[in-house]
Amino acid sequence: MTTDPWGRVDDDGTVYVRTSEGERVVGSWQAGAPEEALTFFHRKYDALLTEVELLEKRLRSTDLSASAAMASIDKLRESVREANAVGDLDALTKRLDSLADRAEERKVEQKQAQEQARGEAREIKERIVAEAERVAVETTHWKSGGERMLQLIEEWKKAPRADRPTEQALWKRMSAARNSFSKRRKAYFANLDQERETVRVEKERIVVEAESLAHSTDWGPTARAYRDLMQRWKKSGRADRASEDKLWARFKAAQDTFFDARNATFAERDAELRVNADAKERILDEARAEIPGITDPRRARARLRGFQEAWEEAGELPRDVRDQLEGAFRQIEDGVRKAEAAEWERTSPEARARAEDTVAQLASAISGLEAKLDKARTSGDSRRVKEYEDALEARRSWLAEAEKALDELS
Repeated sequence: MTTDPWGRVDDDGTVYVRTSEGERVVGSWQAGAPEEALTFFHRKYDALLTEVELLEKRLRSTDLSASAAMASIDKLRESVREANAVGDLDALTKRLDSLADRAEERKVEQKQAQEQARGEAREIKERIVAEAERVAVETTHWKSGGERMLQLIEEWKKAPRADRPTEQALWKRMSAARNSFSKRRKAYFANLDQERETVRVEKERIVVEAESLAHSTDWGPTARAYRDLMQRWKKSGRADRASEDKLWARFKAAQDTFFDARNATFAERDAELRVNADAKERILDEARAEIPGITDPRRARARLRGFQEAWEEAGELPRDVRDQLEGAFRQIEDGVRKAEAAEWERTSPEARARAEDTVAQLASAISGLEAKLDKARTSGDSRRVKEYEDALEARRSWLAEAEKALDELS
C-alpha cells in the first residue's frame, strides 16, 4: 500500500482520498506503479485548485455579478464534493465558503450601486425636464429653441433609466413641455404674413432657376444643381398655400423635363450596352455551370481568372441589370474564396501562395481601373467616372479582404 497526507493506493490498485468525513474511493489504478496513481489523482486536484483560484481572482478583480459568482461557486462546490482527486478537498471547500461570503457582500454592494445609479438617473432626467420646461415657456428664438428641444429629447433617450414610476412622471412633463413649445411656435408663425411673402419671393427665384435648367444636356452638374435647388426649396419655409402649390407645380414641371430627357438619353445608352449584358450573361452561365464542379480550389481560382478576364473585356453594363449581374458574378467569386479559405486551413503554405496571387490580381485590376478612371476624368465623361469609381470601390474592398487573409497566414 502507498500513502501520502491526502490519500492512498491499496494493494489492489484502489485509490482513496482522505477528507474530514473519512476516506472514499476516487478510482482504480492498474496501469503502473502506485506512486503514478497518486500523481495522476493529484493532477486532478490541481485542476480543481486552479478553477477555485481563477474564480477567486475574477471575484477580486472584475465586476462579476453576485448571481454569476454564486452559480460558479455552487458548481465548483459540487465538483469538489464528488471529485475523483487526491488532495486537500476540505481546504477547497473552505475557500469556496469564503468566496460565497464575498459574493453575498458583492450582492449587497451591487444593489446599493443600482439604487445609486437610479438616483443619479433621476437627477439627470429631472434636469433635462426642467430645462425643457424653461425652453417651452421662455424662448422666442424658435430655431435655436427647437434645436435645443430636440437635443434635450436625444439627451433623454441616451440618459440611464430611473425606476418606472419616476420615468413615467418625468416623461409626462417632458412631453407636455415639448407640446407646449410646438403650439407656441405654430401660433407665432401663423401670424407672420410678411415672412410667408419673403418665402414666396425666394421660391419664385428657385423656380426661375429651375426653369432655366430644364433643357440642359450637361447631365451630371445639372442634376446636382436640381438637388441643390430642392434643398433650398425645403429650407426656405412655406409660403401661402395657393402660391406654394403653383410654384411647386412649375418647379416639378421643369425638373421632370430635365430628368425625363436625361433618362431617355441613358436608356438609349443602355440599349447600346445590351450586347455587353448578353455577353456577361453567357459568361455567368458558363461560370455557374463549371466552377462549382471543380473540387480543387487552385484549379477553380485559375478557371475563375479566365472568367474574370472575359468579364472585364465584355465591357460596361446597362444600369438596369448592372447590380444584378455584378452581384451574381461576385457570388461565384465568393464561392471560390470560401473554398480557398477551407484549403488554407488545411495547407497554410499553399494558402499563402494563393492569397499572394489574389492580392496581385486585385492590385493589377485596380491599377487598370485607376488608369481608366483617370482617362474618363480627363475626357470629362462623368458617367464612366461614376462607373469606374463604383468598380474601384468594390475591388478595393476585395483587396482589403485578400490582404487581411494574407496577413493572417503570415
